[in-house]
Amino acid sequence: MLASRGALSAGELRAPFSAAQPTISKHLKVLESAGLVRREVNGRVHHFHLVADSMKQAEDWISRHRTFWEGALQNLECFVTEAQPELQSMDRKDEVTE
Repeated sequence: MLASRGALSAGELRAPFSAAQPTISKHLKVLESAGLVRREVNGRVHHFHLVADSMKQAEDWISRHRTFWEGALQNLECFVTEAQPELQSMDRKDEVTE
């Protein structure tokens, strides 16, 4: 939303979500403290802007780690798939002894 519109008020950002205003405010404060958004106050209206450089850094970090996590999750899936028959037989043994 912010990337395509430039700046939005807290109310405009809240509109598409069913979350309460305090919840949205809390999330915006976290994004602001992380340097991902910048707040501009005009009277009572707070407008939020994306901080492009910070977003790019976050995107780069995620991209670097995505390969690792996708591989790790794929390995876990293979392990679980291979171990599933053994785990099921162990469950049956537990049911018999109970």
